[in-house]
Amino acid sequence: MPVVVLDETLELVHDTNDATLTGVSLDCDPAVPGPREFTAVPGGWRLVLPRPALGRVEYRLALRRGEETEVVCDPANPLRVATAFGDRSVLELPGYAPPWWLDAPVAPGRMSPMAVAGETADDVPVTVWTPEQLADDEPAPLLLVHDGPEYDLLAGMTRYSGALVEAGVLPPHRVALAHPVLRDAWYSGSPGYLRTVAEAGLDRIAAAHPVSAPVVVVGASLGGLTALLLALAAAPRVGGVLAQSGSFFQVRHDDSESGFRYFGRISRAVQAVLDTRHAEHPLVVGMTCGALEENAANNRDMAAALARAGHDVRHREVDDLHSYTAWRDALDPTLTDVLRTVWCSEGEPA
Repeated sequence: MPVVVLDETLELVHDTNDATLTGVSLDCDPAVPGPREFTAVPGGWRLVLPRPALGRVEYRLALRRGEETEVVCDPANPLRVATAFGDRSVLELPGYAPPWWLDAPVAPGRMSPMAVAGETADDVPVTVWTPEQLADDEPAPLLLVHDGPEYDLLAGMTRYSGALVEAGVLPPHRVALAHPVLRDAWYSGSPGYLRTVAEAGLDRIAAAHPVSAPVVVVGASLGGLTALLLALAAAPRVGGVLAQSGSFFQVRHDDSESGFRYFGRISRAVQAVLDTRHAEHPLVVGMTCGALEENAANNRDMAAALARAGHDVRHREVDDLHSYTAWRDALDPTLTDVLRTVWCSEGEPA
């Protein structure tokens, strides 16, 4: 049977006659409240949860047979979502709606690969999406996306750009998808990586595809941290940033992350930003984060600090968690507002 959604509870039932099952538990984000262990009932297993303050829930079932555990999507729920860690079942609660641009007409585009050499031991691969209406040498605004291939595959980044260009909401622009070859090392406040992208990276892209406006940088989680640090380092060449669920680690909020190899470097870089009282080159900053996420408190602190320093901050908390679908759903209006502010003069149409 499907998940039963009531005013205050969710009921999940795993119907099965499998006598070898010794237990069933819910595999989902820790921010989802309630128990995880199903109770055996006639004909299967049952779990009742308090209804979370979320628009959607991604989950799997952990099926135990003695010492063995098999983690699977819910066979009673046909709705699936692709994630960076494999498919998940997804429950869309009443009121949830996917973004309008997923079904909108899209301006066609083409992909061009390149590599950036700099201070990193490995080159930084970048794939540039260009709308067909732009010639390769025609100047246009640039959106630089960390974790670019994953953002495109799992959050529809170039579909978003193509749809908003086609709708006339945004001007024709390019999207540079940066590949995370050594993600933890690069996206943890690495000075060498930041200099490589801010200098050789932007130069290399602009030489092949001229840039007509300040660049806007995007990232999520560690990529959100990196997008902000890059924007601060490269301003005013970079004029805007969208950081989604940014990993702005602080000792007071993120002790659970202190075992991460690069925690110290990240927390020092974050503290330096929090301590800044004046922005020499103010940025347009978009920030989104799930209100129930572990990262919510440090994102609130970062938004307040950036605004205090003089940046134009648009901070939005959403009813979702740490996932590419959550980041996809929050692109419009937050990223749209940042891009229009950075790229379009007041009163000027896209």
